[in-house]
Amino acid sequence: MKSEEKQQLLARINSEIESANEQIIELEGMTKPIAPDAAIGRISRMEAINNKSVNELLLSKTKAKLQKLESSLSFIDKEDYGLCRICKQPIPLGRLMMVPESDKCVDCA
Repeated sequence: MKSEEKQQLLARINSEIESANEQIIELEGMTKPIAPDAAIGRISRMEAINNKSVNELLLSKTKAKLQKLESSLSFIDKEDYGLCRICKQPIPLGRLMMVPESDKCVDCA
């Protein structure tokens, strides 16, 4: 992988990490417990509980993505970065730019 390609990926990964951190902060605020005495009505309370569940799942997925991004960041300077973990073929730069935490090519994924 060329040096300029690594620089592009490094910028993309850092951007994704920043975005994920912001999203995590926002989602943590949206997943706080809903007080049973909150006077929001029965239907509204059920909707709030449902929304909280959806946001908790999104928070979990975002934290997992952040962990993968940070892992990618730590491996970017290694010789085998950008190679598929299974078939050892180069992962196309377009895929890495779209999904910077990728460790597999499209065929192996």
